[in-house]
Amino acid sequence: MKYSTQIKPISYLKANAAEIVRQLAEQREPLVITQNGEAKMVIQDVASYEETQETMALLKILALGNRQIEEGKAVPAAAVIKRLREKKA
Repeated sequence: MKYSTQIKPISYLKANAAEIVRQLAEQREPLVITQNGEAKMVIQDVASYEETQETMALLKILALGNRQIEEGKAVPAAAVIKRLREKKA
């Protein structure tokens, strides 16, 4: 996706809000809003935002797991399963 086609000034947002909402929902591509020639915000549809947040959460969990492995805080799966089975019995 080329963001250069998705850059609009804030005046365009003000004048075309309803159309922008429709386009964002259809195209599911973010829109960069500029003010005084500088990028100031990115807007996107809610479904895309939720997907991004879920992806970020999964990446954070993965990074935490990798950090725990590097720090030697990981326990082999077999040991965990054994411990759970012993608790259950």
